[in-house]
Amino acid sequence: MGAMCALAATGTVLTGCGGEDPDEGTNGVGKLPPDQIQSRTRGAADSAPAVRLAGNVVAGGRTYKLDMRLKSDGASGSVTAEGATFQLLRVGEALFLKAGADFWTHADAKGGHSDTAAADKLDGKYVKVPQGDPSYKKFSGFTDMDVLLDGLLTLHGTLETDGHHQQAGVRTVRITGDDGSGGTLDVSLEGRPYPLRLVRAGGAGTLTFSAWGTNFPLAEPEKGETVDYGKQLPTS
Repeated sequence: MGAMCALAATGTVLTGCGGEDPDEGTNGVGKLPPDQIQSRTRGAADSAPAVRLAGNVVAGGRTYKLDMRLKSDGASGSVTAEGATFQLLRVGEALFLKAGADFWTHADAKGGHSDTAAADKLDGKYVKVPQGDPSYKKFSGFTDMDVLLDGLLTLHGTLETDGHHQQAGVRTVRITGDDGSGGTLDVSLEGRPYPLRLVRAGGAGTLTFSAWGTNFPLAEPEKGETVDYGKQLPTS
């Protein structure tokens, strides 16, 4: 039983036994004060060339489900809001949106009319979002790695550490803001101290981060996969 006590797990909280050091063999950030842990994890995130972000974000009274792969020059993935799912692809400044006919019918109806024929034409095709369209700024925000990380990786209130945990099999140290009401962040104790799981303050969503530094291909869709809607998309 002595060997079993070397590292016992209670739920997801790792507890050392018999004087064992839970930070042994880690990157050492678990021994740091919480403000330094936050600084280290932000530094690691800011220097990473790519990441996958998945989970829910509550903003402006809406809940968005995200599954995005992000890097400095673009992104690809999906967003679900109000039951509608659409794909986003950004290559440089070029932003494309792909969705089913139901999405476009709903968007047209919100704009004051419903054009089923136009929606059918857009069904499953990439639509290039004009940079002057109001939707461009809103949708491109989901594809901007720097903007998303700056806006999300923030804990509010007094920072404290909340023990050692695991996230997807990786040992982590958890830091909290105001005993958790200001959010919680699990930071990897293995390799670089990347953020792995964030619970946002005020019930504003939970996100996981993975594939840090893992590159992925980005290319604009072929002409046969795209439709030019015009200068402005339906209000969505």
